[in-house]
Amino acid sequence: MPGFAPSLETLIDKLASLPSIGRKSAQRLAFHFMSMSDDEVTSFKEAIDNARNNVKKCIVCCNFSDDDVCPICRSKERNRSTICVVEDPRDVMAFERTHEYSGLYHVLHGVISPMNDVNPEDICIKELISRLSGDEVTEVIMATNPTVEGEATAMYISKLIKPLGVKVSRLAYGVPVGADLEYADEFTLIRAMEGRKDI
Repeated sequence: MPGFAPSLETLIDKLASLPSIGRKSAQRLAFHFMSMSDDEVTSFKEAIDNARNNVKKCIVCCNFSDDDVCPICRSKERNRSTICVVEDPRDVMAFERTHEYSGLYHVLHGVISPMNDVNPEDICIKELISRLSGDEVTEVIMATNPTVEGEATAMYISKLIKPLGVKVSRLAYGVPVGADLEYADEFTLIRAMEGRKDI
């Protein structure tokens, strides 16, 4: 049975290799690219090139930024006594959308995962520790994901920080709003019980 033209098949394969893009989505995207004007394709390629060439890690928090220091680290409005440690730049945006957290961030760009050959020196831990040398930071909030690797990373970093006299806290995890308790797993219920607070 004849397939797509080889060049189109290559494009589909490349698109399907992206995270969260299945074969059908890759085909839709490929056909969309084929229907774009030359100017639109050029603009799209330039946007990718600009991001690849201009976006770098903030020298303070390791979040993605066009400048050496990101807008959050530059802001005079932020609470400089608290650092929220996250795995990924997308996690920063998730917290920012809540408009509830006014401290600083630190992006690890991954988690410790020996099975995937990711060791402590492969993520931005030393940059975090160097930020704690003064007296300005009083609390580090570990906001890694509640996975085995996320928990292990949080524990590893907290053991490095505690001797520095900085408080280390962990996000409370539990039952999501609107969920039924009978469908929650044991780990979620344990976390919900541990993270309870007065009402």
